[in-house]
Amino acid sequence: MPQYKYKAIDKDSNKVTGLVEATSAQTASQTLRSKKYFVLSIDEKIRREIPIARLIGRVSSSDVTDFTRQLATMIDAGLPLTKSLEILATQSKSEQMNHLLNNILSDVQGGTPLADALEKNASHFTRTYIALIQSGEASGTLDNVLNRLADNLEKNREFQNKVKGAMIYPTIVIIGMAIVGFIMMSFVVPKLTNLYTEFEVDLPIATKILIKVSDVFANYWYLILLGVSGLYFGFTQWKKTTSGRKIWDTLKIRIPLIGPLQQEIILIETARTLGILAGAGLAINKALEIVAEAVDNVIYKKGLDQARSAVEKGYPLGITIASNRNFPPIFAEMITIGEETGKLDETLQRLANFFETKSNESVRALTTAIEPLIMIVLGVGVGFLVLAIIMPIYNLTDAIK
Repeated sequence: MPQYKYKAIDKDSNKVTGLVEATSAQTASQTLRSKKYFVLSIDEKIRREIPIARLIGRVSSSDVTDFTRQLATMIDAGLPLTKSLEILATQSKSEQMNHLLNNILSDVQGGTPLADALEKNASHFTRTYIALIQSGEASGTLDNVLNRLADNLEKNREFQNKVKGAMIYPTIVIIGMAIVGFIMMSFVVPKLTNLYTEFEVDLPIATKILIKVSDVFANYWYLILLGVSGLYFGFTQWKKTTSGRKIWDTLKIRIPLIGPLQQEIILIETARTLGILAGAGLAINKALEIVAEAVDNVIYKKGLDQARSAVEKGYPLGITIASNRNFPPIFAEMITIGEETGKLDETLQRLANFFETKSNESVRALTTAIEPLIMIVLGVGVGFLVLAIIMPIYNLTDAIK
């Protein structure tokens, strides 16, 4: 709970100073007045310790999704906002979420609007989220906005879980292959090499290659580790540059199999977020500005910024989107229909659902393509190891005889 420094005059006309804990400055003043103090000044004490949030880390997106749904349900049931936040803070099992909700509750109890309280914790809430809450408070439809936000966040979580689930098997197999390969190169092959050398066995070309690679791993493993770490660090720094980010974001949407899925994810996010912002009553140019900030791809970010500039000049959004080749024709056509019928928000939600269906098919296609590819690579690797290790054993048997 916040602490407030005060200067006051007590009932004996003595000047006193001190600290009082309260949820707001107003509550602190009331507490002091109840003690017969005449308050001269009161200021919140600035805490200099490291915030709990920084020590524990960010609140997970799943926690934010659950919070939104629970808050929407409570507000929908007629509970006051402060009471709802108090219940959620009490029930939260996450220390970080509990700390966050107590901060928000303290601000709201002090008279701060919910959107402003969320903005003070902007590292946990997106600009889209805050803008929608602000719109809901202004129009008196906070319950409806929270329900739409919760629906949107739950759909995003469900889709992300599908993508992660589809990648679990390939990831486990690749990690397993890497571990087995490292063990073979570092421990098994060197022992076999010593054995073959001792008996002067004639080695096939596959075995010689394997031994050379194993020698590199055994003698220069630290250089390999350093090189891989350096490449990774260099790559991450390159991605942060303007040109590097542009090239990488372009590659991500052009890579076969993965590229179409990346594009569909961006289109889902764009359509769904733009639809919910438009449905909440935000001007389309303001909504485009927020969506552009949320999109994690500079190619589409630039396209949305160009669309916003064109809309501000009076051009229809559908025509502007149609001129950008990164957006498929159906995207522009559906937006045009939505503008003509006056149901842009509903059309955008249908568009998001359409691309979500397509993305589910893309995930299945990606999984179907990756699994046999992994099996082929695994088969080739195992076959090479069998040839490289088993064949010299026959020669070794002959040498011993």
